[in-house]
Amino acid sequence: MTAELCLRPVRDDDLPFFFAHAQDAEANWMAAFGPADPADRERFDAHWRRVRADERIVSRTVVVDDEVVGHVTAFPVGEQTEVSYWIDPRRWGRGHATAALAALLRELPQRPVHARAAKDNRASLAVLRKCGFVVTGEDRGYADGRGVEVEEWVLELAGD
Repeated sequence: MTAELCLRPVRDDDLPFFFAHAQDAEANWMAAFGPADPADRERFDAHWRRVRADERIVSRTVVVDDEVVGHVTAFPVGEQTEVSYWIDPRRWGRGHATAALAALLRELPQRPVHARAAKDNRASLAVLRKCGFVVTGEDRGYADGRGVEVEEWVLELAGD
C-alpha cells in the first residue's frame, strides 16, 4: 500500500467529492455498471443513505495526502460478498485503486469475496488480479453507464 493512502469510514463531507468523481464520462463508460444518470444528485444521495444505513455494507473513503480520492465498498449480493471501488479519474494510474482494495480486503474476515468487471475494462481487471482475484466465470448484464448489454468477468478471491 502506498504510504500516504488510508481508508476511513464515509462521512457526510465526503459525498460531494464522490459526486464530483462520478461526473466523469470516461469513468462511467469504463465502469459500465453505474447509475443511469450520474448527474442525478437526489438519486446519488438516496443511494449513499441506503449504503450507510445498511450494517452489512462496509464502505470506506479513500484518502491520499488528506485528499478524498475515492471509495471502496464490500456489500452482500445474495449469500456472497462483492467489492467495488471508484477512484477519481484524475488519480488513475497511481496504484490507489489497488492499495485501497487491498486495505479493504484486510478488513474483511470472510472469504471468498467476489467482484465483477466489464471485459474491456483492463485497468479494473488488473487491480483485481493484483489483489489476488481470479476469473471464475463470465456474465452479461445491462450497463446503465453504456446504455447496452455488456459482457463481464466474474472473479473470486478464495480463502486461505
